[in-house]
Order: sequence, then C-alpha cells, then structure tokens
Amino acid sequence: MTKRTAIITGGLAGIGLATARLLHEAGHTVAIGARRGDDTSLQDMARDTVGADVFVAPLDVRQRGSVTAFCTSVKNQFGTPQILVNAAGVTRHQTVSDHDLDAWDDVIETNLTGTFLMIHACLPDMMASGWGRIVNIASTAASSAVADHPAYCASKSGVLGLSRAVALEGAPHGVTCTTVSPTWVETEMLRSSAATIATQNGTTQAEEIAALARANPQNRLVQPEEVAAIIAFLCSDAAPGLTMEDIQINAGAHW
Repeated sequence: MTKRTAIITGGLAGIGLATARLLHEAGHTVAIGARRGDDTSLQDMARDTVGADVFVAPLDVRQRGSVTAFCTSVKNQFGTPQILVNAAGVTRHQTVSDHDLDAWDDVIETNLTGTFLMIHACLPDMMASGWGRIVNIASTAASSAVADHPAYCASKSGVLGLSRAVALEGAPHGVTCTTVSPTWVETEMLRSSAATIATQNGTTQAEEIAALARANPQNRLVQPEEVAAIIAFLCSDAAPGLTMEDIQINAGAHW
C-alpha cells in the first residue's frame, strides 16, 4: 500500500471520525477539518481515537477562504492530498412550508456547496498526480424523500449529480469519485433528530430512535464503522474501476 495524505471533512464525529481511524490504520496521513477543529478537547479526542499524529484544524466548508487556508496548510505540511472524504453534513427538521430560509442556506451550503469547494480545491492536484480518490457522503434520502428534511434531501440529491460530473472529469486522470448513501446511522445527527421528533410527538428520544431502527428490515441502525469500511475500500488501490457509483447502505430497505 502506498502511503497517501487523506483529508476528511466533518471528521470529529460519526462517519467522518470512524473513517479517519480506518484510513490512519491503513497507513495514511490523516488531516481532519471541522468547524470545531480548534476545540482542544475534541483535538485530544481525535488523537486518542485516530492516532497521536492526526492533523486537526478548523474548517468551515461553506467559506472559500477557510477551504483554501485548510487545504494549503495540509499540502504544505504533508504533500498533495490524494484522498478526500466529504463527510461534513448538517440537517434541519423543518417542513417545506415552514422552512427558515437561513436554515435552508446553511444545509445547502454545508452539504452541497461545501462538497464542491473541497473538490474544487483538491481535484486539480489529484489529476496532475495521476491518482485520486474522492468519496462523498450522500444519503438514501437523496432517492427517497423525507418530508420534514427537505433541505437535506435536496442537498444530497445535488451531491449525487456533482459526484457523477467529477467522476467523468477525473476518469482519464486516475481519479475516482463515488458516493456512499447510508440510511439512518447512529450518530450525533440522528440523536439530535430523534430528540426533535420526540419533542413534537410527546415521546422520548429513545422511543424515536427505536422507531427509526424498526423502519429498516434489519430492525437496527447502521453503525458509523460500517460506512467507514466501505469508504476505506473505495479509497484504496483495490478500487480503481469503482467510480460514478452510488453505494447504498440501506439495512435492507429498497429505495
């Protein structure tokens, strides 16, 4: 295996953190970018979870300046990033009719525009080097809508289209681009959504989490480590022909 530099956005929790750990175990240099990247307690947690040499820095994928500064810092310290995992993501539990427009902008800018800005910053160097792996976290919600998460559904559908365009551009240059689309994953985002639903329904967070698990034929929630394992394979030398593909981790549900 060739040691490479990997960037993971949203890498301080959930899927991003699990992916950072697996890529580090595979021998890669791992750079984590997150809005809370300057929180020393979270930096210590990442070092304990991923490895003592993991690089952690603030990154707001919504802001061009932040993306440029982060990617330049990684490149100057560790060399050209050849692996990019876009795991930064947010959602808002609102209906279309009552959606706050600032909340809409935040979801679209984080999930879709942020993914574009990171690819825009990293893709040219990947193509110049003749090797690259880009994995974007989408969602089964991109194919099957969730009524009270319209911004999330729209953003993740956009990620699918963007990823296919990137795959076509990178194909002649040894760069692949894929999406991984999980159903509900047991993360901080899911627990927050469950708490919101519980407040609306007069139930408990635990009851709502159990209901989300029962919605899948496997009667369980997907774990971050399952998603990370797929991502790690897609980022490896073993997957040069896997590009423009959307891999669903759906726990048996057909969308």
